[in-house]
Amino acid sequence: MTTQQTTHTSDSKVFMQDIFEQQKHAFLSHPYPQKKERKEMLRALKKSLLKNKARLLKCLSADYSHRSDDDSLIADILPSVMTINHTLSHLKQWMKPEKRRVSMVFQPAKAWIEHQPLGVVGIIVPWNYPIYLTIGPLVAAIAAGNRVMIKLSEFTPYTNRILREVLEEVFDQTEVAVIEGNADIAASFSALAFDHLLFTGSTQVGKHVMRAAANNLTPVTLELGGKSPVFIGQDAPMELAVERMLYGKCLNAGQTCVAPDYVLCPQDKVATLIELIDNRFKSLYPSLDDNPDYSAMINESQYGRLKAWLSEAESAGCDIIELNPAGESFTPSSRKIPLTLVVNPPEHINLSQQEIFGPVLPIVAYETEHDAIRYIQNRPRPLALYLMSFNSRLQKQVLSLTHSGGVCINDSISHVVQDDLPFGGVGHSGMGHYHGKEGFLTFSKTKAIFKKGRFNSAKLAFPPYGRWIHKLIYKLYLR
Repeated sequence: MTTQQTTHTSDSKVFMQDIFEQQKHAFLSHPYPQKKERKEMLRALKKSLLKNKARLLKCLSADYSHRSDDDSLIADILPSVMTINHTLSHLKQWMKPEKRRVSMVFQPAKAWIEHQPLGVVGIIVPWNYPIYLTIGPLVAAIAAGNRVMIKLSEFTPYTNRILREVLEEVFDQTEVAVIEGNADIAASFSALAFDHLLFTGSTQVGKHVMRAAANNLTPVTLELGGKSPVFIGQDAPMELAVERMLYGKCLNAGQTCVAPDYVLCPQDKVATLIELIDNRFKSLYPSLDDNPDYSAMINESQYGRLKAWLSEAESAGCDIIELNPAGESFTPSSRKIPLTLVVNPPEHINLSQQEIFGPVLPIVAYETEHDAIRYIQNRPRPLALYLMSFNSRLQKQVLSLTHSGGVCINDSISHVVQDDLPFGGVGHSGMGHYHGKEGFLTFSKTKAIFKKGRFNSAKLAFPPYGRWIHKLIYKLYLR
């Protein structure tokens, strides 16, 4: 690192700390924004987001060298607007105090819970869906009444510039502040004494984020990833299974944390599966190189990683099938990789061990459905699990015998954009959750409140012990 870079990094750290202190002070001055204030912020955010929609789409594509506008609309812009609308519709109900029961022993009294803003929340955003993964958690944090600092990915500089404008049009920096910078800046960001920190990214980086947050006892929500399987049951109509899973795999060229990572297929149906995937992919993407619907890899590093993993699989003797409908050749500068199937890869190679995060799809054959369930059980818990089956017995088995952040039955990835479902991982795929009411609760302190009046029946239980009232209480409640 040069002296100039060191100075810039040092200045950025000072700036971050200063913004953090400003937000803490602002929160203490106004610790409970009313519902009207929160809704006004959300409406203004939606207006700014829609006004800048075309610019955001253009910049997303520039960051990727090419990204499908429809991929961006469907997976970045649309769910951002949907989550704002859902929150506006339900915020009044979420904010209501909730009555709780008081035992007869403690009557007369009242008990209830209230949802109190936490304070200053940190959000670390990845590069794959930089708009939705900024706006989604931001909406939850604002709905809960917090101040927010956002660390954007250094790999989406064009999009960051417009996102910053969108947010600065609505919020001053004591309400929402945007931070940019490299991994060193991200590490310093993680070390701030936030009241809650949400990170979306890789499991490896998530461990560093959690370690930094632990020094301040900052609670964390980690949205990671992992190897999300597609389990094709023996009864599943194969064409339907392929149709439902392939869109989820090809969206954003597979650069999605919940993209199908590999397929568990009955041994006797593997050849049929390959043929159907080939046919379906051709119908979705008749060509790839100049096709506006097919996205590129985000950068040379991600492109090179996948190409290296495919070379490793080839050296290991894997059957590799590249789906290239128009027979095009691709230059590294295009950063486009055709959907590539890898049949029964060995356990030791990267494609079997690491989250793929791109248009490569291993196919793993199984003999019995019990074998497939055991295969899932013996691996780190994934962020998503996709079961293709109409067999209610198998559906119940998979739901009860496997763990994952979320499940789609006869579909893929759609659970993420259900506004009334929580989203989050388990084990290596993350901890905590947000979206909808669960997001509001994640960024709130659920405060328990117990209220007594002038009369205090509890004094009957005070010492000296052994009186008739103690014996009566024990007789009534110790059973």
